[in-house]
Amino acid sequence: MPHSYPNILVHCVFSTRERRPTIPNDVQPKLWRYVAGVARNHGISVVECGGISNHLHILLVLPSDMPLSKAVQILKANSSRWLGEHGIDFAWQEGYAAFSVSASQLDTVREYIQNQAAHHQRRNFEEEFIALLKKSGVAYDPKHVLG
Repeated sequence: MPHSYPNILVHCVFSTRERRPTIPNDVQPKLWRYVAGVARNHGISVVECGGISNHLHILLVLPSDMPLSKAVQILKANSSRWLGEHGIDFAWQEGYAAFSVSASQLDTVREYIQNQAAHHQRRNFEEEFIALLKKSGVAYDPKHVLG
């Protein structure tokens, strides 16, 4: 086939170190825009980016020539540096979760990310994370899943 037409949709989630609430509310919208800009500069399309003070969700279209781990490394490293440059003592937790997304579910996942603040009035990050793993059929060790 002379042309390739990938549409690799991935919902990534990563938390702050020890899931501490270190992303101030007033900085969050700026951070989400910054992360989307970094992604764009590296050929990664961002469908949605958002979260709350202790974690980030990003729905992205992964380039066919970029490993997911490389994309996450780029986003985490640049956003950590940016937060540090803005006077915030910050680090992401080691690791991440990533879930494949069907094109038919794109709007559902986008809405889920957009409504993180309301969502977390009912459920904390740990509960949300475990639910995402279970829903996606990801095997995990309960003793070590949250580091």
